Amino acid sequence: MDDAVPEAPPVAEEEPAYDPAAPAPLNVPRTPTGDADVDAALGRLGDADHLATDGHVEVYEDVHRGLRDALTALDARPGPPAPPTPPGPRS
Repeated sequence: MDDAVPEAPPVAEEEPAYDPAAPAPLNVPRTPTGDADVDAALGRLGDADHLATDGHVEVYEDVHRGLRDALTALDARPGPPAPPTPPGPRS
């Protein structure tokens, strides 16, 4: 007598229905700029790949804010020293 239990037939996995609003990577290449603040802001764009379309706005606004802050920081940095003023006419 065979006491083996017959295996259940494999269940076919149902493919999920297509959802155009489902998260999908955009696969947009991001080239490093060499500026840590800018690269961090651009790296944040990858977070949108895992969000539904309605969540992209928050990421884009955050990236925009980070890039704007990086540009503002460039204005705040001291530039090279001003050249010395030439001597004026002697009185």
